[in-house]
Amino acid sequence: MKKLIDQISSVLAAGFQTAGYDPALGKAVVSNRPDLCQYQCNGAMAGAKQYHKAPFVIAEEVVKAIGDNPMFSKLEMVRPGYINLDLSPAFLASAMAELEADPMRGVERAEHPLSIVVDYGGPNVAKPLHVGHLRSAIIGESIKRTCRFLGHRVIGDAHLGDWGLQMGQIITELHERQPELPYFDPEFQGEYPAEAPFTISDLEEIYPASSKRCKEDEAYKKAAQTATYELQNGRRGYRALWKHIVDVSVADLKKNYSALNVDFDLWYGESNAQPDIPPMVEMMKEKGYAYLSDGALVVDVQEESDTREVPPCLILKSDGGAQYETTDLATIVQRQRDFQPDRMIYLADKRQELHYVRCFRCAYKTGLVDADKCSLEYVGFGTMNGKDGRPFKTREGGVLRLETLIRSVEDAVYEKVMSNGTISEEEGRDVAHKVGIAAIKYGDLSNQPAKDYIFDLDKFASFEGNTGPYIMYTMVRIKSILAKYRAAYPEAETGIILPPESRSETELALALCRFNEAVYEAYEQKAPNRLCRYVYDLTGALNQFYVEHNIMKEPDGVRQAGYIALITLVLHVLESAIDLLGFEAPERM
Repeated sequence: MKKLIDQISSVLAAGFQTAGYDPALGKAVVSNRPDLCQYQCNGAMAGAKQYHKAPFVIAEEVVKAIGDNPMFSKLEMVRPGYINLDLSPAFLASAMAELEADPMRGVERAEHPLSIVVDYGGPNVAKPLHVGHLRSAIIGESIKRTCRFLGHRVIGDAHLGDWGLQMGQIITELHERQPELPYFDPEFQGEYPAEAPFTISDLEEIYPASSKRCKEDEAYKKAAQTATYELQNGRRGYRALWKHIVDVSVADLKKNYSALNVDFDLWYGESNAQPDIPPMVEMMKEKGYAYLSDGALVVDVQEESDTREVPPCLILKSDGGAQYETTDLATIVQRQRDFQPDRMIYLADKRQELHYVRCFRCAYKTGLVDADKCSLEYVGFGTMNGKDGRPFKTREGGVLRLETLIRSVEDAVYEKVMSNGTISEEEGRDVAHKVGIAAIKYGDLSNQPAKDYIFDLDKFASFEGNTGPYIMYTMVRIKSILAKYRAAYPEAETGIILPPESRSETELALALCRFNEAVYEAYEQKAPNRLCRYVYDLTGALNQFYVEHNIMKEPDGVRQAGYIALITLVLHVLESAIDLLGFEAPERM
């Protein structure tokens, strides 16, 4: 189904052309005076100078050229030359019937599907997820789902931090605590234990302890650096320990991400790109892209149009060690080889923008990526702040664990849900989880990705206003009405959506027909907040409809069945929309 705005524009363009004017002038826009009309066209105003005619003359000729069209209930010229339009009730009923019959709810799949890699999450192994990991995970998940909904082949990669100094630190600390483990015996030739000698809780204590000691003990730091070097150069026992660290960490990460309805197709890490680094570096040297600067190997990425200095991309440090840029570039090489993507989308804190500018420019300049075949795209997001406007912290000033944040929101929702005393504790917990995740994700995603925002638990968990719980309540309310209707009229046949009669019914129909526009905008702009805006507008239109129409007391059985069909469609569209945002509604609250 074409976007409503495009369908209207097609008719207008044909009208302009028939009247002898440029069809490009026939662009419809949503009216800025909804009290006067639903849509308007300002093309006659723009064409007046070009054709040396008064705009009202052009507009009159276009309206006449279009003539009687069943799409419109109103098509008129308004001085000084606007064309005002209203869609006919019959057309809206037909459009809504088309939406109900279409599982995609009017969204057309891509004619030429792309292969897209979405790099998001970015957790470090051996460390718990904290609130700083939230935005990448949920924005990236929504972008991935939206791309996939449109028919693209999408690969979501967690891109683990699993190959740096922290690995050597953990190995060194384990060596001090459990030196008898076979992993530390260079002469050991047998099979290493299948079970890790530590739990995720152990790792979460070991890592900060080893990191602290590195800052205080120079000998310990050198031992950690040596362990890192030996791991990266293939020491057998250290590789086995590293695999345990990754496996234990990923199992815990999957559990925590699952609680957020976030999942990845790949759990690759920086380690996966390591084999591609040496040949990549050699290529850059041989082709003259990389050169030595103060002992480090760099590639210039400054461009003439830059208004500020863009430092060179650092490929190797003076000691020969790889940097984040090196690993990210090698990851690009690996993804190009394995997936031949048309797009690579990276989610990261907006403060890392310069890093990605340098990496992307280096990838294009050195030929790692052909700009005509693959685009490298960066989505920088702002920080989640507390009420003091600073990055969200615990009361003690520490970084809040993500599972703690989720639990606090769920507990707040649980208290509200259980206050009416109509559901069991077990069901209350399930409802609290679903509504709590909606509160967190909608509260985040409703903001523009690049903007910082304030995490306000009282606001986000509220059942009023532009919040996730409000959206959930609206959807549960629809389910409740549908259940009451089925109970009251068990023999009733499925109704059809009738042409809208009232203003609120018309506004609801218009909102329903704009779902595909919201999806396309969210996709094109990589902005889930566009979907959130749509969901809020649709629920608002529905609640205004409720104010004017008591569905269960409607005396006309045919119209009542039509209302039931209408709100059923609203529920289906909302379910599609919130699935793209990454949450779901409970059956009741």
